[in-house]
Amino acid sequence: MEKSYSFVLSVVFELYFLVACMATNITTDQSALLALKSSFALNSSHPLTQNWSSQASVCNWIGISCGSHHHRVTALNISNMNIHGTIPPQLGNLSFLVSLDVSKNNFDGDFPQDLSRVRRLREIDLGYNNFSGEIPIWFGLFSKLKMLILDDNAFTYIPPSISNLSKLETLSAGYNRLQGNIPKEIGNLQNLKELVLVSNQLTGSIPFSILNISSLETLALTYNQLSGSLPVDICSRLQRIKSISIISNQLSGHIPEGLSNCSELYDLALSYNKLSGTIPPELGKLEMLELLSLGGNNLEGIIPDTIGNLRKLQKLQLENNHLVGSIPRTIFNMSSLWLLNFNTNNLSGVIPREIGNLQKLELLYLQFNKLSGSLPEELFNISTLRGMALSYNNFSGSLPSALGYWPTTLQYLHLGENNIGGVIPNSVFNSSNLKELILDDNRFSGAIPNSLGDLRQLERLRLFRNNLTFPQLSIFASLANCRSLREIDLSDNPLNGVLSDSIGNLSTSLELFDLRHSEISGQIPLGIGNLSNLTDLYLLDNDLTGSVPSTFCDLHNLQRLYLHQNRLIGPLPECLCNLPVLGMVSLSYNQISGPIPYCIGNVTSLRNIYLNSNRLTKIPMSLWSLKDLVELDLSNNSLVGSLPPDFGNLNAITFLDLSRNHISGSVPSTVGDLQKLLYLSVAYNELQGSIPESLGKMLSLESVNLSNNYLSGMIPKSLEALQYVKHFNVSFNRLEGEIPSKGPFVNFTSQSFMGNEELCGGFLFLPCKNRSVHQSRRNKVLLIVLIPLAVLLMGLGSIILFMLKRRGNRNIPTQVESLPATTTPTRISYIEIERATQGFDQCNLLGRGGFGSVYKGMFSNGMVLAIKVFTLQSEVAFKSFDLECEVLRNLRHRNLTKVISSCSNMDFKALLLEYMPNGSLEKWLHSDDYFLDIIQRLDVMIDVASALEYLHHGCSTVIVHCDLKPSNVLLDEKLVGHVSDFGMAKLLGEGESIVHTKTLATMGYIAPEYGSVGLVSTSCDVYSYGIMLMETFTRKNPYNEMFQENLSMRSWVCNSLPVAPEDIIDVSLLESEKIGFKKKLHCVSAILELALNCTAESPNERLNMKDILANIKKIKLAFLRECDDAPNMPFLLNPKQKRGG
Repeated sequence: MEKSYSFVLSVVFELYFLVACMATNITTDQSALLALKSSFALNSSHPLTQNWSSQASVCNWIGISCGSHHHRVTALNISNMNIHGTIPPQLGNLSFLVSLDVSKNNFDGDFPQDLSRVRRLREIDLGYNNFSGEIPIWFGLFSKLKMLILDDNAFTYIPPSISNLSKLETLSAGYNRLQGNIPKEIGNLQNLKELVLVSNQLTGSIPFSILNISSLETLALTYNQLSGSLPVDICSRLQRIKSISIISNQLSGHIPEGLSNCSELYDLALSYNKLSGTIPPELGKLEMLELLSLGGNNLEGIIPDTIGNLRKLQKLQLENNHLVGSIPRTIFNMSSLWLLNFNTNNLSGVIPREIGNLQKLELLYLQFNKLSGSLPEELFNISTLRGMALSYNNFSGSLPSALGYWPTTLQYLHLGENNIGGVIPNSVFNSSNLKELILDDNRFSGAIPNSLGDLRQLERLRLFRNNLTFPQLSIFASLANCRSLREIDLSDNPLNGVLSDSIGNLSTSLELFDLRHSEISGQIPLGIGNLSNLTDLYLLDNDLTGSVPSTFCDLHNLQRLYLHQNRLIGPLPECLCNLPVLGMVSLSYNQISGPIPYCIGNVTSLRNIYLNSNRLTKIPMSLWSLKDLVELDLSNNSLVGSLPPDFGNLNAITFLDLSRNHISGSVPSTVGDLQKLLYLSVAYNELQGSIPESLGKMLSLESVNLSNNYLSGMIPKSLEALQYVKHFNVSFNRLEGEIPSKGPFVNFTSQSFMGNEELCGGFLFLPCKNRSVHQSRRNKVLLIVLIPLAVLLMGLGSIILFMLKRRGNRNIPTQVESLPATTTPTRISYIEIERATQGFDQCNLLGRGGFGSVYKGMFSNGMVLAIKVFTLQSEVAFKSFDLECEVLRNLRHRNLTKVISSCSNMDFKALLLEYMPNGSLEKWLHSDDYFLDIIQRLDVMIDVASALEYLHHGCSTVIVHCDLKPSNVLLDEKLVGHVSDFGMAKLLGEGESIVHTKTLATMGYIAPEYGSVGLVSTSCDVYSYGIMLMETFTRKNPYNEMFQENLSMRSWVCNSLPVAPEDIIDVSLLESEKIGFKKKLHCVSAILELALNCTAESPNERLNMKDILANIKKIKLAFLRECDDAPNMPFLLNPKQKRGG
């Protein structure tokens, strides 16, 4: 039916066409073109304004060609003439038109159907305009058409009628908005040579009918959403094909081996699809191939040697796959190669010296692999080399220093995240056109030569995390010659100097300046204000003094300012208010004093403010007007005043910490308007009044800390709606009434509510009672009667017990002692303990130790506790119980196991402890069913260090644990570590630093002086902690069978760490993302270095727990920062990559 309709339509148009041609002449052509001109929006100076005039012959007009026989218009070419307008229907009167070219203008709208009368058309070029809608169905009537170019418009659909263009040789409709499938009718175009449909939104599979176009030479379908597999017989059917480009689609399956039959193929580009399997060795038969692009797929296996047979290949791109093995040496015989990209694979081995054979090589990408060995000198002698990206590998050795090397053409040198050492040679500066010098995270040492300033084209300089020095920081005077410099990052080097005012002479193009953690001292120089284009300034974690200079006012492009962890003093400068795009300011951990400037409310660009741990005194009202502020930390200052209702204007806030100040008044009800808030802390202030009901509207909250204030009243029931809250703390206030029991309150422990004497209900709190006036009076009467009666009964009971004991009946212990200390005391009897453990059933046994067993107990009120029952067969067990009671009685720390109560008499002694549902650290380290990632292990060891720092330095009596090991570190539901089992602890009296003991702790973890002569000091715990660090990150315990007399755990780590740390680190920590491998290796190596310092042979050489805690926190922070900094693109694709704070 559709064919019949097409035939009738064709006949009608043919008749219409013949009649129209007979009735037209050159005057008709002139009228048509003048109508076209009238549709243009031309100014008086445009060439066509005067030229296209009825006063001149049409055939002499610009862009017009006429036939020599009929003297009619045969070609219209007005391309690239900056014309705005539409195509009028009169253009259909150009009946002799053969070629129509209106490309590279600003035509828009639809095509008039009248154009279908122009039946002699052989070429149509509408490219680079704004035509929209479907490609007209009547285009199928141009039976003589050979070329149809529709590129870079807004066409949306390819009609099947396009298949009627039987003489078509070129169909190009790239960069449009074409949707749907490629019509299968396109296979009818038997003379088609070029099919270009790149950058559209085409879906479905590639129609098999395309294989019928035996004349096809170019198939370009890049940047669509095509799926399915590549036809296996594509080359046996399309034997003339020269170029196949289907990049960035969703093709799947394997690369067909039959591609080797495309003997004339010079471009094969299948990158960024979902292709799998291996690279077929048969591709090596494509002798004409100039481009092979297979990157961004899921290809596995090795790179076949046969690829080296492609002697005409110019570009080889296999990046972002899962290729393994070494780089085939045959590749280095491809003398025409100028681009080699193997980024982000798992390639290993070395770069062979034969790479020097690639004398046309311009770009070399080998980043994110596992390549090793020294960089061959021949690599630096390739005179055509422009870019070299070898970052994130395991290269070692040093850079060649001979002046004959280092090509002058080199513009980009990326060697970051390797193990390259030695000095940076002067010969580097022979590459005078160098724009990017990236040598970060290596082992370079020594001073950088001042000749660095000879690199006049330098734009990016990244040398961070090395061991480089700069005498008197003279490097900055040298770098003043580099006037194109946009980025300087020298952080994490031992610069150990004072910044001079010459820093102001650096390039005004400078955007990033990073000297964090570089031992910089002195004041921030005033000259820094000259760096007018600076967007990122990182001077954190140094020893800077003085005040923030007033010249910061001139840094109008500054977006991120990091000055925290220095010794800066003085007020917060008002000049910061003049920085219109400032988004992040961090001045934490300084000595900034005075009020926060009122003008800060004018900096509406601010998103993150970190001013915690200073000496600030006042919050201005204007601060609450920053509606786009995301994070605000003002904790640990001396802020006074109250929180106004405007507090609720911070609509975008997600993190708010005002803790440890002197803020008074009430919490305003407008706090409920902070709908995006995740973290809220106003702890350790002087807030009064009730907790507002509106807090229950903050449905995004995850953490709420209102502790240590003077809040009163009840905890609102509305808070039961906060389903995402994981941490809730209202302890040490004056709250009363019933604790809510639904929603997140089901999971909160007594720790959240302690220090509020009038609270009731909930976990470990007394049940609530309804007290009327009548009941109160009646209770008083009952007390008057019952108290004497109770005293009498207790007296009789004591006599009876005494008599029973005289008879030797000791079967049922009844005396219960409660430990006042860390939680609300609860009296629990032996009978309750027996019932809670089901008669001390083995199914409730959590573990056994030297002095007893630990059971899980489920009490009748739903309370779950761990019950440590002491074995009373020896005097040591008695002493252990007494000692543990004495030690824990007055301890309060989040990382110590909390004792809820105790039960004790001559026959039974037990401690009732907070239950830890995740068991011990030992279980998580040495069981195949559990896994802790690197951050979780760091967090647990920070928890342990915090507990020991408290025991050694935070208590009135120094406490040495004496039996630190993974089985004595318990993990709660949030995997927070708690140190437990103080049965062997020692208390050091005032002035004592060492005591003697005859009780030995667990072998493998005890310090040498403890095991040999029984000397106990805090250094013994430090030693045990170091062994635990090693065990946690190697997953080997110190009594492993591999450790004998001549090899201890410490010596194993000490010997292996400098040469092959990856051989001793728990392999499961390093197996994940390849981008993170180096960073994880760097982090765990730092941890193991710390562990070695903890386990020094002499106690005097070991660190104390304060320093250990600070060090391991720094390691974690450095690791988190490194993860934020990880780049994910080659340098030529991401030149503006920056590091975060």
